[in-house]
Amino acid sequence: MPEFLDLHSHTSKLLRALVERGVRPHGLHPGQDLVLGLLWEQDGRTPGDVAAALNVTTPTIVKVANRMTGTGLLTRRPDPHDRRLVRLWLTEKGRNLQQEVEASRTSLETLVTADLTESEYRSLLTALGKIHRSARRLLDEH
Repeated sequence: MPEFLDLHSHTSKLLRALVERGVRPHGLHPGQDLVLGLLWEQDGRTPGDVAAALNVTTPTIVKVANRMTGTGLLTRRPDPHDRRLVRLWLTEKGRNLQQEVEASRTSLETLVTADLTESEYRSLLTALGKIHRSARRLLDEH
């Protein structure tokens, strides 16, 4: 089996489990932190925009958004210029989670990269960025 792909896959699963454990005390379910992160960057995105950014299907985001609406984290409103579109907007509760969730994720990143030197950390980010771009290109080609 390819060494990089195996190690990356196992590491990604471990990191996702740690992130999920870190956001659960804030009342979040898996992946909701990623949706919130995108809306913190740009509130009022469409489910299709969020889905494309997270590389998942729009129905997946609609399901997540329904759950998040039910827990008071966001609202769904028609686009004022195109009534066929729905936009996702953070509620005050959703906006208020930003500092805590980002602090949790920053703390986790610090812990899991603690054994790296600053140079190793920067090299890792550079290498992962290149791999991400290559993978995105390959996915977009097909």
